[in-house]
Amino acid sequence: MGGAVSAGEDNDDLIDNLKEAYYIRTDLVERAFRAIDRADYYLDEYRDNAYKDLAWRHGNIHLSAPCIYSEVMEALELHPGLSFLNLGSGTGYLSTMVGLILGPFGVNHGIELHADVIEYAYQKLDSFIKTSDSFDKFEFCEPSFVVGNCLEIPPESRHYDRVYCGAGVQKEHEEYMKNLLKVGGILVMPLEEKLTKIIRTGPSSWETKKIISVSFAPLVLPKHSPKSKPKTAPLRKSHFRFAEIVLLFVNVPRIITHTKTTQHLRLIKSSHIKLGIILEEEEEEEKETGELLRPQPAVNVLRERILGLPLPEPLKMYLLYYREK
Repeated sequence: MGGAVSAGEDNDDLIDNLKEAYYIRTDLVERAFRAIDRADYYLDEYRDNAYKDLAWRHGNIHLSAPCIYSEVMEALELHPGLSFLNLGSGTGYLSTMVGLILGPFGVNHGIELHADVIEYAYQKLDSFIKTSDSFDKFEFCEPSFVVGNCLEIPPESRHYDRVYCGAGVQKEHEEYMKNLLKVGGILVMPLEEKLTKIIRTGPSSWETKKIISVSFAPLVLPKHSPKSKPKTAPLRKSHFRFAEIVLLFVNVPRIITHTKTTQHLRLIKSSHIKLGIILEEEEEEEKETGELLRPQPAVNVLRERILGLPLPEPLKMYLLYYREK
């Protein structure tokens, strides 16, 4: 699927072509596309094809055509602070672009069927965070990916403001997908060979709009033996609290972690001498049975982590005071 616009010489040239063909229509979406070089999500030997308006697949790794991602990003009507779920998150290219718009108060989850693709996605995410000049220009909502089948999300999981499915949805699963949304939320998915936008207007009401004709591989159905208990996809229940302090003449290195502890602090330094502290409640660990293990709440974890930061004592006390307020 693709071929709607001319190939570009580089990422910016490709974006120019998508704008000219009216696939990219808003400044917010344009900024996200320009910030992330599509070629960075290709294997090195295939980078020459990155700026063509074509889908790409190698083994389990897959990228949709740029014109498709453009339509998806525009249809989602993203803005800061939303919660987003990417079903079939793949390389993480789309989730990373979405994270540039959601900002530090957003939620950015992805579920992917293949463990090797999750590993690939985290490699690309690490590379973007550590090496991209664009990273410091945005308040980023870092995506989190889990392995699982998107048709096995437990019914008690959270609902989302925005949901995208990157595989063809069979008609019998339409209601399942729609019920992942909050009221007022937007779902974009391939349905009956049409990229479809669905808005949840009430507890039991939706508005549907067909966007463009598409051809996607169908959703992979869960595989259960007659006697086995179905596993559930372990989407985490995240909550983000963000405190931002502008500091003069402070040089704090960026520390990036992907630990699986219940809670951790990440210290983020931007080029604007801005120090932010994010408390993130990590995903509930999955038992071998596929059931979710609820961790015991830690006592004063944030306080202890703040006290352990390499910061002046008055600043630590200010952070603790800010948190208590």
